[in-house]
Amino acid sequence: MNTKALFHDMTLDYLRPAEPDKNRKTQVRFRSSKSDNVEVTLVWGNERFIMRRTESDGEFDFYDVGVKTGNGVVPYYFEIKSEDGSLFYYDKRGCGQTVLDSMKFRIFPGFSTPDWAKGAVMYQIFVDRFCNGDRSNDVQTGEYYYNGHKSVRVDDWNQYPDVNWDFGEFYGGDLQGVLNKLDYLKELGIDAIYFNPIFVSPSSHKYDTQDYDHIDPHFGVILEDGGDLNQDGQDNSRSTKYIRRVTNKKNLEASDALFAKVVEEAHKRGIRVILDGVFNHCGSFNKWLDKERIYEGESDYEKGAYVSETSPYHNFFSFNGGNWPYNANYDGWWGYDTLPKLNYEGSKELEEYILSIGRKWVSAPYNADGWRLDVAADLGHSRDYNHYFWKRFRTEVKKANPDAIILAEHYGPAGEWLQGEEWDTVMNYDAFMEPLSWFLTGMEKHSDEFQPSRVGNAREFFDTMAYCGGENFSMSSLYTAMNELSNHDHSRFLTRTSQKVGRSSNLMPQSADTGINKGVMREAVMIQMTWPGAPTIYYGDEAGVCGFTDPDNRRTYPWGHEDHEMINFHKDMIAIHKSCPEIVSGSIRELLAEHNFIAYGRFNRTAAVIVAINNNDFEVTKEIEIWPTGIPRDANLKALITSDNTGYNTGSSTVRAKNGVITLTLSRRSGTVLRYNSFEPVSDDEFWADNYFDFG
Repeated sequence: MNTKALFHDMTLDYLRPAEPDKNRKTQVRFRSSKSDNVEVTLVWGNERFIMRRTESDGEFDFYDVGVKTGNGVVPYYFEIKSEDGSLFYYDKRGCGQTVLDSMKFRIFPGFSTPDWAKGAVMYQIFVDRFCNGDRSNDVQTGEYYYNGHKSVRVDDWNQYPDVNWDFGEFYGGDLQGVLNKLDYLKELGIDAIYFNPIFVSPSSHKYDTQDYDHIDPHFGVILEDGGDLNQDGQDNSRSTKYIRRVTNKKNLEASDALFAKVVEEAHKRGIRVILDGVFNHCGSFNKWLDKERIYEGESDYEKGAYVSETSPYHNFFSFNGGNWPYNANYDGWWGYDTLPKLNYEGSKELEEYILSIGRKWVSAPYNADGWRLDVAADLGHSRDYNHYFWKRFRTEVKKANPDAIILAEHYGPAGEWLQGEEWDTVMNYDAFMEPLSWFLTGMEKHSDEFQPSRVGNAREFFDTMAYCGGENFSMSSLYTAMNELSNHDHSRFLTRTSQKVGRSSNLMPQSADTGINKGVMREAVMIQMTWPGAPTIYYGDEAGVCGFTDPDNRRTYPWGHEDHEMINFHKDMIAIHKSCPEIVSGSIRELLAEHNFIAYGRFNRTAAVIVAINNNDFEVTKEIEIWPTGIPRDANLKALITSDNTGYNTGSSTVRAKNGVITLTLSRRSGTVLRYNSFEPVSDDEFWADNYFDFG
């Protein structure tokens, strides 16, 4: 039996519909070699169905059977019996001698993710460091104090972040800056913006929410200003300038309106907007707690739970004894008193409040397109409550905006949250960022560790992608998973290419820019833009920004100093991603895995893309079997893009397949993307040879 011809996945070519409703008849398809006479059995939950051969195309036979979903999860796999009686099994790993329960295909009836998010090219913006469009709203030096340090306005846009006080440093990036750069993002090819938190907060990162109801005026609009800077160094009840800026209703409402305008203008350009929801904990400045006494003297606000024992928000937090007023004996997340843990189990009012926030920002007039959920698995005090809450959150958000995406920050197996009732998908650390970083650089994602033995380990790369992806994802979640190379919590990928271990606390930040390899960076982008999921660019990665892990990864976007070749490479790879449906929603198949060399195919029934990556430090020539993707055994493939250590090109050369195999010679640290399209001629010569026009 030709086991390489066997294939099934959960894309529309092999499962119709790919996202079946409950109690819905579903067509399941399996592929085998036409030269093999096999018996294919679908094991569907506890039922067994003999599949019928219904179609032959090229060198493949296709087997089909109609089955019905119920209301619950349906695991399934295939048994394939050859003419000589040999029995093989097929699960998410492919063909083998055994079936692994965690690798069975799984249907979650009624679970679908927004179509716009499948394969969407996303762009993550850390607002304070992206673009300063309005200097009048900049945080002032000494405007307030946080954790014993005064706020600092950074006047030099190109200054490196302070390793000791980055979250209190402000460069002035804001929503007006984003508005000013929407055309740049449109030209780049972006489909969705993911904002790090933008609600009222005293830090530059804003993962310590002060007011979930409003956009921070320092990111928005300050109509009514005044008051004094903090002169005495600690007591924020005297930070009257800050208090006026962030509690004044006109400032808050104008900032909310500016966000609505950003979303409106983004939508006009075909760009969606995703917000960051930090619902596990808030900040010590939060109006419900008010440890910093920002709201104590404001008549428009209720007393915070730190200020008064009779506060309506008392049960939003867990207090452990202590006395009022000014009771600091509350639970902090990981013990940090600046990050009060929210007490959902102790307050139904808190639960309803956060659900209302979930609805509010995806509804008119704001119309955001979804939520990214910070440390989502930590919410609440128990796993049971966690699942209960996210089920309610999904129901409420989807009622308000059925097309909204719900994606979570999560490390480790996430399958229990991805069964159609809670999250749509996750930030894909386990089955993308980490294995890709190990394979291309041997670097841990924080740049804290270098493991030479993992550089170029192709088998580990494919197996990790398969096993971690198989544990986490159905098709609905996989094709919307956020595939990042870098983000605000990890080192910049371009810095990882130097294989330099360290942080800016023990190495000079300038050293993050040295020893880098742009050829390896382009290899990574090539994989990112051709792998299943939503490729997500961390602002500035496309412009050559470097940096060790937090806070050095939060450098400013280098306006006027961009790496234009890297930007153009991203544009070209994004254009390839968006122009090839087989990349956005097609199947994937490993084709070759050797040391420092991988090749894989993305394909549907009409077209196929072949991606080959040579991560060696020398030229190699490889023979790659491509016929398992459905490309005819004798065919021409068009080279869409080729990159190496010296640069890249998008020439229109062709590669000839002979008997299902292509021979590629790739220089060091290089990659190429080839395409076969059954509906298009590969060259002008082929077009004129295949078409006759009578001009009479």
